[in-house]
Amino acid sequence: MMSEPNPTSSITEDAAATPANTGPAHVPIEAEEIGSDADSAFGDDSQSWTTSIKSSIMNYKYENGRRYHAFKDGSYFLPNDEDEMDRLDLFHHLLTLAIGDKLHLAPIGDNPQRILDLGTGTGIWAMDMGDLYPSAEILGNDLSPIQPTLVPPNVKFEVDDMEKEWVYSSKFDLIHARYLAGSLKDWPGLMEQAYKFTKPGGWVEFQDFDMRFYTTNGEFYRGCPSDVWTEKVIEGITKFGLVAEPGPKLEQWVRDAGFINVHHELIPIPVGRWPKDPKKKEIGMFDLYQFLDGLEAISLRVLTTALNWKPEEVQVLLANVRKDLKNPRFQAQHNYHVVWAQKALTAT
Repeated sequence: MMSEPNPTSSITEDAAATPANTGPAHVPIEAEEIGSDADSAFGDDSQSWTTSIKSSIMNYKYENGRRYHAFKDGSYFLPNDEDEMDRLDLFHHLLTLAIGDKLHLAPIGDNPQRILDLGTGTGIWAMDMGDLYPSAEILGNDLSPIQPTLVPPNVKFEVDDMEKEWVYSSKFDLIHARYLAGSLKDWPGLMEQAYKFTKPGGWVEFQDFDMRFYTTNGEFYRGCPSDVWTEKVIEGITKFGLVAEPGPKLEQWVRDAGFINVHHELIPIPVGRWPKDPKKKEIGMFDLYQFLDGLEAISLRVLTTALNWKPEEVQVLLANVRKDLKNPRFQAQHNYHVVWAQKALTAT
């Protein structure tokens, strides 16, 4: 059984006391001295995975040279092409490292029977869970049919809109979702459905971000290209009617839905190899890679469609953002929120 971490282990007193209206809580990460290998060059040797299922919804849309899902078009602002799939799988590795080389923090025991992965993406989390828990049926859903066909025998995928009414015939021991920033309009409604379809005594786990960067000792500053980029992306996502930064709100949404034994862990994620701690350095390296690979994917549809930027204007901004993030003195970081909670045994 996976041990349950201290829910406040990564929240400092200063961070916890930071007013909600002043931006993300600032959680210090000790930086390595400049001149070490923190500022060495980076390669482009990230791994890749591919393929897809189903044919009836493969009539994809193409914008600015990127491919987007066709089912419920406009419900999700990121592309679903192979470059984005590679980035998502890289992100999976980053996020499992960030929570202690684990797939989840909810204490679901050794013998769960049913697990639901909302917004499964490439399906890599669901497949890893299928290997880890052979006792369980793992179901992953997503708007895009980009998951592999060769999967563990206890793993299945379906194309579905998680914001529509759920029609599952039985409930789940764990309902999991992560990195849905900018994907949903009605988070409280999603939480209500998750509560309805969690078994009594079962668990939910939601993981998500503050999009805004900050620093505790670096050269990041408000108004720099990276700060402008996050503000404009948040503005564009909000114009789409989607929630850009669900991370800080997850705990309250879970409580409001009726869950008990609520735990919230705040994890600072560095961007780059500047941290002194080897584990944070590794996490920061992967985060830098995924940003350098994903800036275009994150930005193009939002800025050109919602804010009417020209693609050339987007590329100019992104070039300056890349300069920021590659600078070891910049020392940007952003916060990742992990919330897990239980449905009471006496609930129905």
